[in-house]
Amino acid sequence: MTELNVPLVPMGDGQSIPQLGFGTYLTPPDVSERAVSQALEVGYRHIDTAAMYGNEPGVGAAIAASGIPRDQLFVVTKLWRDSHEPERARVAINASLEKLGLDHVDLYLIHWPAALHSGELYVAAWDALQEFKREGLATSIGVCNFSASNIDHLSGEVPALNQVELHPTFAQLPLRAEMARRGIPVESWSPLGRGHDISHPVIRRVASEAGRTPAQVIIRWHLQTGLIVIPKSVTPDRIAENAQVFDFELTLEQMADINAIDAANRVGTDPATV
Repeated sequence: MTELNVPLVPMGDGQSIPQLGFGTYLTPPDVSERAVSQALEVGYRHIDTAAMYGNEPGVGAAIAASGIPRDQLFVVTKLWRDSHEPERARVAINASLEKLGLDHVDLYLIHWPAALHSGELYVAAWDALQEFKREGLATSIGVCNFSASNIDHLSGEVPALNQVELHPTFAQLPLRAEMARRGIPVESWSPLGRGHDISHPVIRRVASEAGRTPAQVIIRWHLQTGLIVIPKSVTPDRIAENAQVFDFELTLEQMADINAIDAANRVGTDPATV
């Protein structure tokens, strides 16, 4: 089993997260065990899932079969927007832990800042997550798809991390600057722009210059930018390829060229419309 030399990024609560993780969004339940097993085999130790994905059992089965000590893994799952009430949130985290076969997750995230207009439910969910952390059900707690104003509504602990859509053509510069000001690291979902950014001429040119694939170049851009990144795939060769990003660096000129292709090209749901 391969070991990757993945840097650790300090989170807002003092805990650390592997900068490269394996995403499982849109990974069907019937292939999730195989995909996660392949990821663990090639060296990923940070696995990202969610209740909404429906694949927590497969993720848990792959973890159990791997034989990797629990303290060498970093497992993330998320609270879906239908369970923001504290009682439902408790049912949800217990269900996720049972499906994963774990007694705790390393990071538990509010998946969407939904329902503020109907009783500030995500605020109640955040209070529940803080209780789960005190109880040891989650080592760290954070948010997904939150704006600065969403975070302003929260009380108590500051989120350890904010996971948002982010890729070269949707670089989220104002949000990243504000999160940096607050000491909240940013994690990129859809880091390849759901495949759209791979075909960008600048990405393809830099990939040719570097002798790497476009996907590797984009993942390397995330890493050198200081972002946490969770590429996903169900194809064994691509799972391995996406992890082979620690033996080269992009030049300052190549980074600047990639930075220049930001075009506000959102490919996922806008949290403000949910």
